[in-house]
Amino acid sequence: MTAVVRVFRRGEWRTSLDTAALPGTGGASYGLALVPEIVAHADRRWWDTTRATLPPLARRRELLLEAVELFGRGTVTVGGIGAQDAVGFRAALWGTAGLPGPLVDRWCAMLREALLKRGGEPVPDDRLSLVALPGNTFTCLDSVLDQAERSGAVWVRPSRREPLSAARLVAALLAVGWPAARIGLYPSEQRALHGLLKLADRRVVYGGAGLAASVRDAESLTLHGPGRGCALVPPGMSVEAAVDWLLPLVAADAGRFCSNVRTVVCTDPSQSHALASSLGAALDTISPDPASRDRPLTVFREPAEARRALQSVHERMRPGDRMLTRREPIVEVDGAPCVLPRLVRLQAPEGHPLVGHEVPFPFAAVLAAAPGTVRAVTAESLFVHRPAK
Repeated sequence: MTAVVRVFRRGEWRTSLDTAALPGTGGASYGLALVPEIVAHADRRWWDTTRATLPPLARRRELLLEAVELFGRGTVTVGGIGAQDAVGFRAALWGTAGLPGPLVDRWCAMLREALLKRGGEPVPDDRLSLVALPGNTFTCLDSVLDQAERSGAVWVRPSRREPLSAARLVAALLAVGWPAARIGLYPSEQRALHGLLKLADRRVVYGGAGLAASVRDAESLTLHGPGRGCALVPPGMSVEAAVDWLLPLVAADAGRFCSNVRTVVCTDPSQSHALASSLGAALDTISPDPASRDRPLTVFREPAEARRALQSVHERMRPGDRMLTRREPIVEVDGAPCVLPRLVRLQAPEGHPLVGHEVPFPFAAVLAAAPGTVRAVTAESLFVHRPAK
């Protein structure tokens, strides 16, 4: 039997004639209700007439903290799913999105820590915000919390690859007393995103290069596109110290963060060969066991997606490049493919298509570069990592 996650609009969990299937099973199959663009337009008109009738919302930060605690550890009622405890949430994420429990635990803790570290509370306005989430990690729900604190209302457009975390956060907010009119869950077809953006007063969008380019000119937009993370290895740094520093930068969070290192730059050519070999060997020790708490990996519930992600690396390799991770690239875990970490040493880095290449598993390219190439790599990277002095 399919459990269809409902949309949350106009203060209620609602069904829809438009639905999409989620990958995997997790013990039961899941579907997702979708909001047609014409319905979203009507809901914007509803919000414009409703917001003037809403009383001020006090204790926002306190309520958000309560919701995040409930999100990670409690039981909430999600429309279309019903009562869902913390164990059920983790089982659902493993079964549909391939996220192992230890990684979910880590990301829940990161959401809470980010909220606790946030500075002074903003003065809220009555604007309608839209947050369009990615499918690679639910830590981006931090943007939902931020917009909920500062906006009249926030509509959440979850990724169709992983909508369960967004639905659970909406349920957690409702459970702690967040006004139902001030939150919405608006899953949609990809083609409807631009229409949703036009309806919002403030927009936060996560996505890959193609999506980033298509929405870059929208007004009042905060865009989180590809990070193309790189690490600069200084001359004289020992191979052992460099590997200890680089391994978590490449492999933490299953390689799914935009801040993960994708390019390792050695300014001393004599470093690159030994460093690449040692880093490749270290990556080959990472276990695909979903119970591992030491750099857990994810699985792909759609096997074709795993093959495409891996192929995107091999297709970009040029003559002279070397793959330095030695294991078979894909192993089966719980009946699904797990792409193991990959490391490539580049022969000629100038204009190489693997520089900054992002895939949903740990991957990096190691290169030796002259100063001009270093400047070019860092100019394209949002995250430039240097070792602490």
